[in-house]
Amino acid sequence: RRSRRLRQSDVWPSGYRGLAQQAPSRSVAATPAVKQQPAKMDKGKTLGGEQQKYRIRITLTSRNVANLEKVCTELKRSAQSRNLKVSGPVRLPTKVLRLTTRKSPCGEGTNTWDRFEMRIHKRVIDLHSPQEDVKQITSISIEPGVDVEVFFKE
Repeated sequence: RRSRRLRQSDVWPSGYRGLAQQAPSRSVAATPAVKQQPAKMDKGKTLGGEQQKYRIRITLTSRNVANLEKVCTELKRSAQSRNLKVSGPVRLPTKVLRLTTRKSPCGEGTNTWDRFEMRIHKRVIDLHSPQEDVKQITSISIEPGVDVEVFFKE
């Protein structure tokens, strides 16, 4: 069987052909109002007595979940005590690194294998605060085996 190409007249009835090609008309009253964005501040400058707030992303990684959760709760508690906007900790997917090796050193005998794995857990905490407050917040005692990365955005 031969397939047949569809034409516009097959899909649209003849009365609709002109309507399909026309752009819809909009009245001035139907257009949404444009919101004006506030003026951006330069780094370090103050506006109205307030310091500029940065978006700060703290990334915590560890192999030990208990230590990681303890550091996350301490960070969040210290940020909330300073009345900062905090979101998180967001739990990212755990990376599982697997290594499979033969048990036998010489390669003879039954094929037996050792399967080792390392699980890496990751948490992300976002803060909105001045740069000076971040040093005070991150001055908490960090558990051994927990890596901390701090990123600043305007």
